[in-house]
Amino acid sequence: MDLSVINPVLLIAALMSAATPILLAATGELVAERAGVLNLGVEGMMIVGAICGFAVAVESGSPALGFVAAAAGGALLSLLFAFLTQVTLANQVASGLALTLFGLGLSALLGQGYVGVKPPSMPDVNFGALADIPILGRILFSHDPVLYFGLALVAAVWALLKFTRAGLILRAVGENHDAAHALGLKVVRIRVLAILFGGACAGLGGAYISLIRVPQWTEGMTAGVGWIALALVVFASWKPWRVLLGAYLFGGITQLQLNLQGAGVAIPVEYLAMSPYLVTILVLVILSADKSRAPASLGRIFHASS
Repeated sequence: MDLSVINPVLLIAALMSAATPILLAATGELVAERAGVLNLGVEGMMIVGAICGFAVAVESGSPALGFVAAAAGGALLSLLFAFLTQVTLANQVASGLALTLFGLGLSALLGQGYVGVKPPSMPDVNFGALADIPILGRILFSHDPVLYFGLALVAAVWALLKFTRAGLILRAVGENHDAAHALGLKVVRIRVLAILFGGACAGLGGAYISLIRVPQWTEGMTAGVGWIALALVVFASWKPWRVLLGAYLFGGITQLQLNLQGAGVAIPVEYLAMSPYLVTILVLVILSADKSRAPASLGRIFHASS
């Protein structure tokens, strides 16, 4: 065992990358849940986004186009979820689970011809002299554009929910859809838009895994990240900045266990592999001890009155 091989600066920089897929997916799910929609199809939307982004990036040679396709793929699958839950009024839990299974199967079918293919790489953002700052330059100014987009997205969602009229409307629909409808708000339209946003974010998170985090296509490569994203939203009490904290916690433990394996720590690899999930759940349960209330209409079917 040689812990000296673990570089703390590289570890922190790597955890930011490891946290980005779950951060994107959880941020999109947070918006959907604040609108009163419980979407358990996040895992399926992530894996569909992963293969859509991978395939388009490989065929076009452009990672940027791949991420656009991933967002479109996730949004398209979420549109099916929106139709089932907001138009046909199907149960949200059952519909989400069905779409996760559908997405896993569809991605395996679409990805058959891409196993072993290397995608084009996305260059890091050029910050010039800032990247040369000791320690901070490597940690903060040496990443890809999607990582910074994820951080900006969290800040934008926080500002929208807290300071804008659109955020107030979204929260009103999530808290009491009947009262919102009585005030003339288009409940179904608002929820469909929130679902599409969540699906697009999940697709981006999936593509980040297949194009940047693990640049290859492997069946089922999201490996439960969508479920962790769902848990983060709940344990973070539906607050964007707590979602960011939870995602970075998960990313940090994930990266640390990989480094510990490389250092030859005498702990069975199976225990190290499951440690990110166990530690993340434990800490986030502690963080959510304030028992913040979920949106009152979360998961409830909306029946428009005449």
